[in-house]
Amino acid sequence: MTDLSRRTLVKTSLTGLALAGLATGTAAPAPAAIPLVRKRLTLPTGIATGDVTTDSAVLWSRASGPGRLSARLQAVDSEGEILRGRYGFSRTIQGPLATEASDFTAKIHAKELPAGTRFALELNFEDANGLGDPVKGTFTTAPDSSGNGGPEDARGGGRPSSSSQSFVWTGDTAGQGWGINEEIGGMRGYKAMHAARPDFFIHSGDTIYADGPIAATVTEKDGQVWRNIVTEKVSKVAETLAEYRGRHRYNSLDANMRAMFADVPVIAQWDDHETHNNWYPGQILDDARYTERNVNVLAARGRQAWQENMPIADSAALWRPGTFDAGQYQPARIYRKISRGPQLDIFCLDMRSFKSPNTDGKELYATNILGQEQVDWLIKEVRQSKATWKVIAADLPLGIIVPDGPVNQESLSNRDNGAPLGRELEIAGVLSAFKRYGVKNTVWLTADVHYCAAHHYSPERASFTDFNPFWEFVAGPINAGSFGPNDMDGTFGPEVVFSKAGRFPGESPRDGENQYFGHVDLAPDGTFTVSLRNTNGAVLFSKPLTPER
Repeated sequence: MTDLSRRTLVKTSLTGLALAGLATGTAAPAPAAIPLVRKRLTLPTGIATGDVTTDSAVLWSRASGPGRLSARLQAVDSEGEILRGRYGFSRTIQGPLATEASDFTAKIHAKELPAGTRFALELNFEDANGLGDPVKGTFTTAPDSSGNGGPEDARGGGRPSSSSQSFVWTGDTAGQGWGINEEIGGMRGYKAMHAARPDFFIHSGDTIYADGPIAATVTEKDGQVWRNIVTEKVSKVAETLAEYRGRHRYNSLDANMRAMFADVPVIAQWDDHETHNNWYPGQILDDARYTERNVNVLAARGRQAWQENMPIADSAALWRPGTFDAGQYQPARIYRKISRGPQLDIFCLDMRSFKSPNTDGKELYATNILGQEQVDWLIKEVRQSKATWKVIAADLPLGIIVPDGPVNQESLSNRDNGAPLGRELEIAGVLSAFKRYGVKNTVWLTADVHYCAAHHYSPERASFTDFNPFWEFVAGPINAGSFGPNDMDGTFGPEVVFSKAGRFPGESPRDGENQYFGHVDLAPDGTFTVSLRNTNGAVLFSKPLTPER
């Protein structure tokens, strides 16, 4: 907005006040009594970037009121100095309006960015009073098809950046009543991941715990008192759109999370606790805490709040004014591919939106964990990928048994070591297709079960044998109760090479020993080194994987 238009707006507002006074027979207030400058817009929950590829990034923030999102991007070197000349890049982008309909969140999908380039980012919102207070961050685009990108330091003539990458993943934030405890430094897991200096972060689901109220104090098993920051919106289970939104706002109160999201791009997934524990489409809840028990209604509200608050592409244009019950909001697709250059593609799954009802899982026909459309997409995209490594980012593990009551299973595995049945048939079809098409170097990364583990799957140990061996690595929780380890289902022949769980079910995150995240270092020669770490930074397990050529 120009200075002229701002002056015109102020003048028009003053004229309107004067006319209102004439219409009512009262004198308009003297101009000196009218505040000409109101409080500027702020960004109360910080900023985030997401789904960063070789040439694009999603830029996200939330305003303190109505306003238009604005972004400034500048290419910088490894010390944060602005680059000039051949490698210089500067762009200001005007984004969409943030309104009450989107809870004042807005996103910019920045495209045509140079590969392998580090950017200094500044986001703010503009209204009639001009640009609001900015928040700064940074991110780096992935290497290009040659493995190189922009310079690390233009002062030396412009050296190409390395094709190496690193990233972290985990799940399960603010679960089991363990929220933000500032006495121990807040959600310290995010600080530990940030300290690892990753290029991006995969949040494997349970980004919030909408079904878990957070109390001001919790007495731990050893008698210590855990003290949470609390807000009104986390005092009960989330049912309304405002309550689901409040859960995301709550997590953003943590300084560690805000600092990491400003510097580390997010690839976000969802699972069950963004709505309700172990939910599936069509379910009617048997939960006395809820007045709305139709999970389809709750999931629509939960998903809208999740997509508003996650830096995931192309949902900004889909908000609809008015009520937000099921059917009023059509969100963007969650399952998607993120290209990270010639060494790495990330395939994000959605194992919740199309999930079949929780049964004993022993149907003689295929039931859904992905749904046929997503199965077809996954096989096609992985088959066509030319990246060295194909990471399948799953929000549920493959072989870990997760019961939902005495008989039914929340997991895709069914506690039967024989031939695939029920949901297992979908995964068997995916694994068989990977083998049939000669797909190499797939790695599955997941969270969900609140402990960390390394699993190797091989047909030599399996009852279903039409697949090539692969690894699955499990991380989390990052700030929730610790559980596990769980029993394994033998259908796909898993070997538990490593696992580490809490001392007892529901253990708090206080000492950080049993809060976990995974780290991947991808070297220029293609070596893919996975480590499992606790939130104190200790490396608990490490496995280098050499790509099959």
